[in-house]
Amino acid sequence: MKILKLKNLIVVTLLTTFLACSEEDPIIEYITIVETVTETVETIVDVDSFSNSTLEGNITSDLTLDKNMIWLLKGRVAVTEGVTLTIPAGTIIKAAAGTGADASTLIIARGSKLNALGTKDSPIIFTSESDNILLGGSYPSNGPSLNIESRGLWGGVIVLGKAPCSFAGDVTELQIEGIPTSDKNGLYGGTDVTDNSGTIQYISIRHGGAEIGEGNEINGLTLGGVGSGTTIDHIEVIANVDDGIEFFGGTVNASNLLVWGQGDDALDIDQGYAGTIDGAYIILESASDHGLEIDGPEGSAPGSFTIKNTTIIGATLNCNASGVDGEMADFRKGATGNLINILFSNFAVGKDVELDASADATSYTSGNLTFTNINILYPSDKDGITCSDVELLNQIFDDKSDESTFENDALTFAKIISSDESEGITNKSEFDWTFYSR
Repeated sequence: MKILKLKNLIVVTLLTTFLACSEEDPIIEYITIVETVTETVETIVDVDSFSNSTLEGNITSDLTLDKNMIWLLKGRVAVTEGVTLTIPAGTIIKAAAGTGADASTLIIARGSKLNALGTKDSPIIFTSESDNILLGGSYPSNGPSLNIESRGLWGGVIVLGKAPCSFAGDVTELQIEGIPTSDKNGLYGGTDVTDNSGTIQYISIRHGGAEIGEGNEINGLTLGGVGSGTTIDHIEVIANVDDGIEFFGGTVNASNLLVWGQGDDALDIDQGYAGTIDGAYIILESASDHGLEIDGPEGSAPGSFTIKNTTIIGATLNCNASGVDGEMADFRKGATGNLINILFSNFAVGKDVELDASADATSYTSGNLTFTNINILYPSDKDGITCSDVELLNQIFDDKSDESTFENDALTFAKIISSDESEGITNKSEFDWTFYSR
């Protein structure tokens, strides 16, 4: 509820004065005195109603949201094929609480578009209904009602396209995880490499990842079969229960991605994703798992990603890993791709970059999984002494199968660096607009 205060009421006082010129003929003169009185009047206005700003069910015709009101995302909302949803800069969308298949989630179905046109000065914000953020992105004087530990309060944002994915059995489409198979808006995959799902820029996705089934949560931003005709840059995902951003196949390129405090993996790649991620900045918390989790193709289509100019910060500030489970990166199921100019910072001794099994050792040996300019910045102990040295590089890079030269090769493609050398790997100024940088 909002109280409007009206001040400076005008009070008009009429004073009547009788001026007698004679007893028979009195003259009446009216003198008007205007007074300004300061008074507070409380007017109760219901601003909690979303009667004119609720997104619910399927969106079947083009829609542009009004940035001058806060919107409610209620339940599973799908933008259907052929339809465009436009979200102007500065728009705030709050999602109703809920779990299960109808957790509040925005789905951009195949053949539809999301034009989320945020700017550095006016980002678009997706958050929980319990977030006390106000229009304009400000907070009451007592600050935000939610923090980095506030996870799973709604679902997330799912964008689906018609670009190729590497599926088991070489099928061309699948149902995205988190959406019931009865909802055909959840299908993704196809043959259009340049498929266009719209433009998504300067958006912040906060406090999502609601559980839809035991051990099954929605990612902050899910990209399934999204094509290279789509523009994705300057995305922030914070405090999500599951992964921050997950790429299921597709060919879309993405840049300037920030993930902070997710409960599972920050960036997750599956099903032969074949795009480039340039300039990610990842900050793990004690609840987080991997900075990167990379799975290989599931079908015969190879798919090969590139991740470059990326910083991944662990959750420990000392040499002791106790209580911090997050790992640097895990490569699984025959992962294929290229990592270039990567910094792993503030991970305790014992946290590693791992080839999970024989299939990943084979990918590495064949040159289908490559590592270039990988940097390790360890925290210091209480005496300021760095926690590790170059001799441990072949322990940081671990081939679980022991079937490749990955561990010894780390002495050539990786190095332990000082804090001075860590500057410039990721351009931090690209994230000045984020909630993380507040």
